[in-house]
Order: sequence, then structure tokens, then C-alpha cells
Amino acid sequence: MYVIVIGGGHVGYYLTKTLAQENHEVALLEKDSRRAAELRETLGDLVILGDGCEVRIQEEAGMERADVVAAVTGDDEDNLVVAQIAKHRFKVPRAVARINDPKNQEVFRELGIDTTVSATEIIYHMIEQQIPSGDMIPLALLKGSNIEIVEVELTRGSLMIGKTLKEITLPPESLIICVIRNGQPAIPTPDTPFEIGDVVIALVTEENEPAFREIIQPGNL
Repeated sequence: MYVIVIGGGHVGYYLTKTLAQENHEVALLEKDSRRAAELRETLGDLVILGDGCEVRIQEEAGMERADVVAAVTGDDEDNLVVAQIAKHRFKVPRAVARINDPKNQEVFRELGIDTTVSATEIIYHMIEQQIPSGDMIPLALLKGSNIEIVEVELTRGSLMIGKTLKEITLPPESLIICVIRNGQPAIPTPDTPFEIGDVVIALVTEENEPAFREIIQPGNL
């Protein structure tokens, strides 16, 4: 399967890395030259420098033979443009678009985008199922911030192994929202212990992500 990923932010990076590890053919388009250079340090030739909204760059990436196009930039308008071009010009069988503002989800669907992913909506529903409505945090207000979703699997070197959530000092503006153990997700409590193999999902600001990952998984930034 050939997948073209548009947008070299954290979502695009980890999506590309995961697809490559699963032996899929994948290309990552990133328009910022500095960010593209950073990505090439770990992803190599999988990274293509260019604006993924431009047809010329899409042609260079071979979009006409792509099986899936995933538009995961931080701009909903860019993601919509990419997905529409992929579907209508290049006849890509499946277009997936990241939505940063849940209000745009219906627009994407009406315009024929196959799959939309709204991290805000996903997390909102996860919290809504566990917290009484009176304590609900309106996550949609986070639109326009620099908050990222990160996912890390705990291995033997993690500083969290054997500790509970209340025993761990996280960096400012970071929050662990889910722990997946043996395939079962759960909302952590202060007394939740962490074990090798746990998958931790968290919200963290971009500037604090390196410090957060150093606690979660030292040496794996």
C-alpha cells in the first residue's frame, strides 16, 4: 500500500514512521525546509520538501498511484484542499483528513472526504464518559493552541515504571489522559501504577514535549 502523508508535524511524523515500520510504501510532504531537514534525520528519503497543497508537488510524490492520502497539517483548510484534490483530480481511493476544529467535520463529510479524524472530539468523548457533566472541560476551546497529542509505549528504561501517577512530576502543561494496557484503554487515577508495555496517551504543549518524553522514555526523544 502506498500512502502519502501531508504535513510534517508530530502527527505526520509518527504516522509516517509507523507506516514505514509496517513495511508500507510511504512519502511525507513538508513545506517548511527547516522542518523537512529535521525529519530527514530520522526518516531519510521518505521526506519530500514541498507544499502538499500544490498539484506539482503532489504529482512529484506520485499521488496518481497512491492508495491513501492522509492530510494531517494543523490547518483545516489545507487538509480539505489536499483531500479534495486527491479524490477528484488524482482519483485516490481513500482520503483521510485531520480536523482541528470539530465544527468543520460536517463540512468535510458533505464534500465527500472518506474519513475525518478530530482529536479534540475523541478526547472530549473519552473524558465525557468518565467525568460528571458539571466538571466537563470544553476542549474545543483549545483550538488555535499549540497543544499536541502524544503516544508513548513504556519500556524498561522509563522513569515511570513501578510508580503511580501521583508519584510522577510531569512538566508544566502536560496531562496523561489514557493508559492502554493489554489492549484495554483506561482513564488513569492518581493511584494508577505504570508497567512495562503500557501505552500512554497525553496532552502536552509543543515546547514541553521534549521534557515530557524524557520522563516517559529517557533517551528516546
